[in-house]
Amino acid sequence: QVQLVESGGGLVQAGGSLRLSCAASGSVASINAMNWYRHTPGKQRELVAGITTGGSTNYADSVKGRFTISRDTAKNTVYLQMNALKPEDTAVYYCCARAVLYAYWGQGTQVTVSS
Repeated sequence: QVQLVESGGGLVQAGGSLRLSCAASGSVASINAMNWYRHTPGKQRELVAGITTGGSTNYADSVKGRFTISRDTAKNTVYLQMNALKPEDTAVYYCCARAVLYAYWGQGTQVTVSS
């Protein structure tokens, strides 16, 4: 089992920045990749960014150049630095840890970007 705790969401004006954190505990050695997803009511859940244990990263086209995913392996924590935020980035952001046979999810953190 892996437990994930997200933090760092909030309300920010357009053009501002936020940094989300996702702290993992439990069977962290089983994790192959960590991803950030977001969900807005009425829309499909969207993969925002991901990072593998090898350090490879990937981003949704909508956030490339604005968001950066990183990790602190000593703290078992993944971060999502979000810059130049837009109102369309408003969503609940979820951290997801992918293991071989299962995916673990955090509780989500709300990000609201005002225009």
